[in-house]
Amino acid sequence: MEQLLKDAYGTAFEPGLIAEIVATASVIDFNEGDRLIEMGQYIRQMPLLLNGAIKILREDHKEGELLLYFLEKGDTCAMTLTCCLGQTKSEIRAIAETSCTVAMIPIAKMEDWLGKYKSWRNFVFSSYNKRLSEMLSAIDNLAFMKMDERLLSYLNEKAKVNQSLTIANTHQEIAYALNTSRVVISRLLKALENDGVIKLNRNTIDLLK
Repeated sequence: MEQLLKDAYGTAFEPGLIAEIVATASVIDFNEGDRLIEMGQYIRQMPLLLNGAIKILREDHKEGELLLYFLEKGDTCAMTLTCCLGQTKSEIRAIAETSCTVAMIPIAKMEDWLGKYKSWRNFVFSSYNKRLSEMLSAIDNLAFMKMDERLLSYLNEKAKVNQSLTIANTHQEIAYALNTSRVVISRLLKALENDGVIKLNRNTIDLLK
């Protein structure tokens, strides 16, 4: 695990902190589509993403899910930090976007390291700022962007985290993530194809530019 930590976080953590993470963390592998965190559950451990990608969603029982942001290698989830330290129930759902490996940190160690390691404090505060910025961006998308712009932004973000210009999602899955209907997504995807931005295949979408 030590090498995975160094690959994901570089020199951001002191050697002593890395040694403690290796000694105390549980390393768990997840497959694409696995649920790491569920709405309404208490979170007892904080995840450090060693590789792969995770999507963070909010849910409305009537309207469906809304994508907030993606986590990539070297990230953690600010919502998880808040729930762990405040001992409150999760208000988000975390699903593996790709196969991934996660180091789970016990709550007691999270609090201990805040006072013990400057690099850990910096990492936690930086993670809060980054996730807040991404959530504000998600709000801006909802409030100010047209659905075709939101769709293209979503496709570009999916391509980035999956490191592939081919996106293997159905029209219904995209509609669910963007909180709209499949008919709307299918119409907008066809328009993007006509504009030469994407190519629609039977089960995939290719980004062309």
